[in-house]
Amino acid sequence: MERIAQLLDDLDDLVSMIGLVSESIRKFLLGLFATCMTVVIQIGGILLALTHPPLALAMALILFVSLLYHSVTALRLEIA
Repeated sequence: MERIAQLLDDLDDLVSMIGLVSESIRKFLLGLFATCMTVVIQIGGILLALTHPPLALAMALILFVSLLYHSVTALRLEIA
């Protein structure tokens, strides 16, 4: 009976270890994906600016206005 309890305990440890390792792999892959998307967006902006400068300026202006609108209308957390 003691061997079964020890085996089940080892199996539980193995499952927990797989969960912890998979979580760190998931965090790494999400960070890698975010980094790749950031680089792709920046390269796309540079290519747009080189091929169509007025369109790139219009896009930058729209993004700036939307960021400004969001910062003005967002709820602010007050420090007590």
